[in-house]
Amino acid sequence: MAVKVVRDPVDIPENFDKLQQVIDEYKGKPGSLIPIMQKAQDIFGYLPLKVQQYIADGLNVPLQNIYGISTFYSQFNLEPKGKHSIGLCMGTACYVRGAQLVLDKIQEQLGISMGETTEDKMFTLVATRCLGCCGLAPVMMIDDNVYGRLTPDQIPEILKKYQ
Repeated sequence: MAVKVVRDPVDIPENFDKLQQVIDEYKGKPGSLIPIMQKAQDIFGYLPLKVQQYIADGLNVPLQNIYGISTFYSQFNLEPKGKHSIGLCMGTACYVRGAQLVLDKIQEQLGISMGETTEDKMFTLVATRCLGCCGLAPVMMIDDNVYGRLTPDQIPEILKKYQ
């Protein structure tokens, strides 16, 4: 699998111009902090400290407020996420039926460990505890697509669909 280098959105000055427009649009309106943070995450893909500081400075609020909200709500990401999220169930039924072997194959194919994102920002691999499909174990979801009764040899073909 070829790896292409993708520029971090924080290194693109135009993204901060877009964020400034958002701040200007919402500044002074009650309850605007979370919508600004949501739009910032839409622009950058995540909320690194540099973006949080920019919002804090733009709204003249303490950075701690921004950081507190971004770490409290699960909708906010402090690290970049991939275009596609792979959720592999590691619950009891899936684990007993071979989820670890499937996980090993995914990690081998993508060159990442659980909780990591590929360098090209295509995939983020996360563990889940139950996807509610125990009869199809082992199960994984890629974005909104469910794959059940998985075997390690199916993984390369499934991943190809998302590249």
